[in-house]
Amino acid sequence: VLQGGSVKTGKMTEGEKTRQCKLEEEQQQKEEECEGLIEFYGSYQELFQFFCSNTTIHGAIRLVCSKKNKMKTAFWSVLFFLTFGLMYWQFGILYREYFSYPVNLNLNLNSDRLTFPAVTLCTLNPYRYSAIRKKLDELDEITHQTLLDLYDYNMSLARSDWSTLSTRKRSSRSLLHHVQRHPLRRQKRDNLVNLPENSPSVDKNDWKIGFVLCSENNKDCFHQAYSSGVDAVREWYSFHYINILAQMPDAKALDESDFENFIYACRFNEATCDKANYTHFHHPLYGNCYTFNDNSSSLWTSSLPGINNGLSLVVRTEQNDFIPLLSTVTGARVMVHDQNEPAFMDDGGFNVRPGIETSISMRKEMTVRLGGSYSDCTEDGSDVPVQNLYSSRYTEQVCIRSCFQLNMVERCGCAYYFYPLPAGAQYCDYTKHVAWGYCYYKLLAEFKADVLGCFHKCRKPCKMTEYQLSAGYSRWPSAVSEDWVFYMLSQQNKYNITSKRNGVAKVNIFFEEWNYKTNGESPAFTVVTLLSQLGNQWSLWFGSSVLSVMELAELILDFIAITFILALRWFRSRQQLSPPGSPPNSHNNTTFQDEVPGLSAPHRFTVEAVVTMLPSYNSLEPHGLSRDGEVGHE
Repeated sequence: VLQGGSVKTGKMTEGEKTRQCKLEEEQQQKEEECEGLIEFYGSYQELFQFFCSNTTIHGAIRLVCSKKNKMKTAFWSVLFFLTFGLMYWQFGILYREYFSYPVNLNLNLNSDRLTFPAVTLCTLNPYRYSAIRKKLDELDEITHQTLLDLYDYNMSLARSDWSTLSTRKRSSRSLLHHVQRHPLRRQKRDNLVNLPENSPSVDKNDWKIGFVLCSENNKDCFHQAYSSGVDAVREWYSFHYINILAQMPDAKALDESDFENFIYACRFNEATCDKANYTHFHHPLYGNCYTFNDNSSSLWTSSLPGINNGLSLVVRTEQNDFIPLLSTVTGARVMVHDQNEPAFMDDGGFNVRPGIETSISMRKEMTVRLGGSYSDCTEDGSDVPVQNLYSSRYTEQVCIRSCFQLNMVERCGCAYYFYPLPAGAQYCDYTKHVAWGYCYYKLLAEFKADVLGCFHKCRKPCKMTEYQLSAGYSRWPSAVSEDWVFYMLSQQNKYNITSKRNGVAKVNIFFEEWNYKTNGESPAFTVVTLLSQLGNQWSLWFGSSVLSVMELAELILDFIAITFILALRWFRSRQQLSPPGSPPNSHNNTTFQDEVPGLSAPHRFTVEAVVTMLPSYNSLEPHGLSRDGEVGHE
């Protein structure tokens, strides 16, 4: 009781009590939230609202801040997901480009003293070797009669010894039998097949010429025809010539090197060549061949570029005792190639004209390719499913020829004479393999159509060296100097002059400059480049950083966690609603009591202690005394 003043009551209004309860409840909820280590949201909506309100990704907040305006929300939702779609479309383009493994071409110019390449020079005419001279004379006589029958052409033959005619006739029976089995014939063109042979409308020019090849049982034959009679005669003669060569038990019998009678002069870097600087081999069509600078122990090195610091050769190009039915050109054939690589004269060689000085300038070029996923090149050919039949390092041409030879042995039972002999095989000739020609031409057609798969099996080497050549020509010797030049050649090399202009030729091979080019490859799209491009796209569409990506990853993890928790709650509630062993229509009170907590989340109960205070003076004055307690004022 307070005298002389108003009396204050301790009773709180209902609004104040409600507000105080809410504050206490929020405080308790905050304390409970601070106690957890991992925060999980109560719903997907809460998770999405928190992410959009706090992420650093541009445009995400517009999805929740304009939720009262449904049109804006729809607009920003479409724009946001459309932007996401465009960004990931760009991501797809970047990933596709990355996994296509593109490369950059790097061009480097190097300057250094260069190792001189290997140079192979062939006579361009097969030689009439003494070991097969008689059989070649017999073949020439049969060819002479064939040309006389087909074209009424009387060919003059250079017979070696006609005094032994009877012996030659007896020995030629076997050759004649095989030649008659593969005769040279004429065939009407396709548009004249139905006309008789003696028809006046059929001219000699309307015939195709070729030879017939049949299987071993003569059930299947085909006509190997040519539009040119010259090509047909050369191919037919070459077919029989190869059979004669294959009958030689020892190939060394054909090794008749005549270096001095073919190469009159040889100089490198102004120094004379000797026998240690070349190797010799025989080619069935190009005759005697000599390879210079093929010895890996003492390779030539160019001291300076220019014509005076290279290889200079004076060669004889006059034909003497050659086989005119095999070669119809005069001169020599030259090929420049790398050491430890075979000389494929029909692929990379070129002819040297007689009576001409040919100056060949070279530029070295190296190519280095990336292997693995960037290309299908091979380092050394060990991963190529083709056996290397050559005693050299792997090249694409080596692999292709080896592939054909292996298929030849497998399909035809013998090996082609132009290529190396596989182990356990023997060369084809029609005295042992009657129908090898039929099998060979059939296989050759499949090879050219890539039915054998040799062009797919044989891959390019990752490292290769090539020489870019350019040639210049001039008359040699000149009209003013040819007399004394040929006189000196006749004195020094015992050269018998029969045709001055077509008798000799000169070849100069040299480096044009010391600079050589290296073509290398480097990855155009690395992992760093990919990440940089992805970051550029992410920044372009959303103006974000790596941390924004982590926020997106966190959103996905939270989404998975909430899904897992909700699924677990649903599963547990299903177990509590249907406990094992109880009948479905049972009215057990215990069961009912157990079901109740599972129907909803656990409730939190708050016990409130209400302390009644005295009313304030302000509340007493207008309303008078309360019923709960009265205070008199006198």
